[in-house]
Amino acid sequence: MNRMKTGATYLGNGRCQFVVWAPLLNQLAVKIVSPQPRSIPLSKDDFGYWQIVVERVHPGALYLYAIGEGVERPDPASGAQPEGVHGPSAVIDHRDFEWQDSGWRGVPPEELIVYELHVGAFTPAGSFDAVITRLDDLRRLGVTALEIMPVAQFPGERNWGYDGVYPYAVQNSYGGPEGLKRLVNACHRAGLAVILDVVYNHLGPEGNYLNCFAPYFTEKYKTPWGNAINFDGPYSYGVRDYFINNALHWFEHYHIDGLRLDATHAILDHSARHFLQELAEAVAIYSDECGSNYCLIAESDLNDKRITSSIKTGGYGLDGQWCDDFHHSLRTLLTGERHGYYEDYGRIEQLAKAYREGFVYSWQYSPHRKRLYGSSSKDLPAERFVVFSQNHDQVGNRMLGERLSSMISFEAQKLAACAVLMSPYVPLLFMGEEYGEQSPFLYFISHEDDGLARAVHEGRKAEFAAFNWHGEPPDPRSLLTFKQSKLDWERRNDEKHKTLLAFYAALIQTRKTTPALARLNKENLEARVMGDTVLCLRRWETHNQVMCLMNFAAQPVRVDAGLPKGDWGKLLDSADAAWGGPGSAVPQTMSADRQPTLQPHGCVIFSRIDE
Repeated sequence: MNRMKTGATYLGNGRCQFVVWAPLLNQLAVKIVSPQPRSIPLSKDDFGYWQIVVERVHPGALYLYAIGEGVERPDPASGAQPEGVHGPSAVIDHRDFEWQDSGWRGVPPEELIVYELHVGAFTPAGSFDAVITRLDDLRRLGVTALEIMPVAQFPGERNWGYDGVYPYAVQNSYGGPEGLKRLVNACHRAGLAVILDVVYNHLGPEGNYLNCFAPYFTEKYKTPWGNAINFDGPYSYGVRDYFINNALHWFEHYHIDGLRLDATHAILDHSARHFLQELAEAVAIYSDECGSNYCLIAESDLNDKRITSSIKTGGYGLDGQWCDDFHHSLRTLLTGERHGYYEDYGRIEQLAKAYREGFVYSWQYSPHRKRLYGSSSKDLPAERFVVFSQNHDQVGNRMLGERLSSMISFEAQKLAACAVLMSPYVPLLFMGEEYGEQSPFLYFISHEDDGLARAVHEGRKAEFAAFNWHGEPPDPRSLLTFKQSKLDWERRNDEKHKTLLAFYAALIQTRKTTPALARLNKENLEARVMGDTVLCLRRWETHNQVMCLMNFAAQPVRVDAGLPKGDWGKLLDSADAAWGGPGSAVPQTMSADRQPTLQPHGCVIFSRIDE
């Protein structure tokens, strides 16, 4: 069967096509709410798609679907909800926006420096247009792509975005569809790609009316958010089409360059053809038709190589995935944390393996999971992994939303930056980390249902118990909680924060201009542990070689022996006074027979000079 697009499509000249999937309903009408109230019945085809073309309907018209006696609901594929999740949907004319990115060809994977941000917390104004005013700052830093946390319409005005209930609609409090288009347009003009975080594993609880129309959910599987989305049961064909069309919707109408797929391990599908594979195939076809390369990046906690393995080899064919193993290995070395899932990590050898392979757990016993876990990622290309020292989950899912900058020393912050940006993988920064933002990133919501909001608050307290975090977490409903989570842009002008920002920019520039670092390649790489706390990372490309020494100890460490052969010139040393360090004990040039002393949490980058 052909994939059917749902929603309201404006055809021009006051004509609009309405299509909605409701295979179990016996009657359905579209009710035009304004400007000329009327009700028009739709006709149903054999697969449960109802449709009609209505005259005298223009962009901005509000409408609902009458699905039963006195029951009216917004469009499941609504493109805009100007009055919120319980109000009528609005007709949009996507042809009306004047795009100025006709020459845009995207950012190649090897050039990606990703910057994750939350639209509401990134600026004081908390809008798409306000993000535009800060694009020059991100360009100067060296960022090449924005990753935007979900913007699908959610209840109220503030939310992380993972409680969205209209996957096709753009949050009205951020600026709606036009605002997102202006942001993407400005990013492309500035040479920045845009990756959008989307949620295909669940919908939020408030304003979620999808099951009024069709069996979008199933009781066969349970997720942390309730019943799973129906990807493999009766009528799942319409559900799969709904979400696949959603991905194409962002590419076609908003010129988004890629999607980050939230928690794909909660997309439960035992079909012979997994939903992720079907999605990847559809996006590949669309990319070929458009002459562009739209990418799909998964979040998954399965350590399953099938996520990004090619379809020909039995994989799902996604372009990349977040590598939590890298983060957990790095974070535990820096903070000493061992609670919750961090109990599986903490050995420097694990970080070395993450550099060499990607996954640390590749079918070894996991003490936290109490089972064998993961698959080998040795043969997966480096471009398949996105690595980070922080992200919205690893900061915001802490009880007090602490960033690394409030937990580790200034020297350790520079070490964390070096560990990520010297890796052979796609690096991701979380907004504010580049200058050591001190404000927390807390969990916040503005559900209109008080009972639901209280339940969310209590549920998060229960989750924190696994990490031995005690006390009362900030109320996610409070406006103060949201305001505390906003970036303090003035802080980047303070002395140490300004120095850290310059250090990040220097690391990014070094990565971009050094051949051995610029290519995403874990084949030409050696990662080994020297002593108990020093990791030596060596990368090479043709005649260019780079060595990075990283000391994860809180005291000076002398590297006694085992440095790679050759003469090496220093490119960057975090201990130098120029970077706010205590002063370096490492000479400007060094040979393999030297025994340099690294400062506490110091990192030094060398380039081979005798070639």
